[in-house]
Amino acid sequence: MKMIRAIVRPEKSDEVVEALSQAGCVALTKMDVVGRGKQKGIQVGSVYYDELPKVMLMIVTEDEKVNEITDVIMKTAYTGNYGDGKIFISPVEEVYTVRTGEKGL
Repeated sequence: MKMIRAIVRPEKSDEVVEALSQAGCVALTKMDVVGRGKQKGIQVGSVYYDELPKVMLMIVTEDEKVNEITDVIMKTAYTGNYGDGKIFISPVEEVYTVRTGEKGL
């Protein structure tokens, strides 16, 4: 199993979630976050924004579905501008359902 954490623009998050749903990925966690990338913020006129709003999507999936899910995110979140986001993929050793105590997805 893998955990996919995708940081995307807030204005693209609903579109990404809908595309993931259509691709069969229904379980995810979505949260508002702030951060900065390689540009270290953005300057608009005389105002400097050190951290920018983003949305983080967290998805745990079987190894075989990782490429499909990352492709959907990459295509849907893309604008071609700085700040489109990042995708992080990490191994998941175990998963438990709190309500039932069941192990696994």
